[in-house]
Amino acid sequence: MEILLRPWREADAAACAVLANDEGVAANLRDVFPHPYAEQDARDFIALCLAADPDEALFRAIEVDGAFAGSVTLTRGPDVARKSAELGYWFGRPFWGKGIATEAVRQMCMLGFAEWDIVRIFAEPFSRNRASCRVLEKNGFQHEGTKRLSVCKRGKLMDSELYALIKTR
Repeated sequence: MEILLRPWREADAAACAVLANDEGVAANLRDVFPHPYAEQDARDFIALCLAADPDEALFRAIEVDGAFAGSVTLTRGPDVARKSAELGYWFGRPFWGKGIATEAVRQMCMLGFAEWDIVRIFAEPFSRNRASCRVLEKNGFQHEGTKRLSVCKRGKLMDSELYALIKTR
């Protein structure tokens, strides 16, 4: 199985909309990720990705054996947090449980550390999203703590986890 991180293309919009328009995907993401997810949402997101300053954010589409599979992003912190970057990702349901997320996160962390003068990459998955926590753990991220009642998703307060990967060289 070939897992490739590549720049977004306008032609990704239709495939992105199909995979993103899944309640199971949206349930574990921030509210800025809409549900339902229409093709226009995908076009708007892709335009944002293509216009992004590469010194501030790295947006990559994930391709598996030539098929669009999801998204992975690194966003550099501002001001005093400029040596840190936040990791975010999502995958379409057909790509869950196959090790794809683990490999895509590995590749994105390598890219972030190579492209930017950062020393820390962090992620904050919802506590209930054990699969995402496991992806981070498999990539050497350390659990730094539970942020109690830190997010409100669909009117429900819940915990999130804080994981970080520190550059070792």
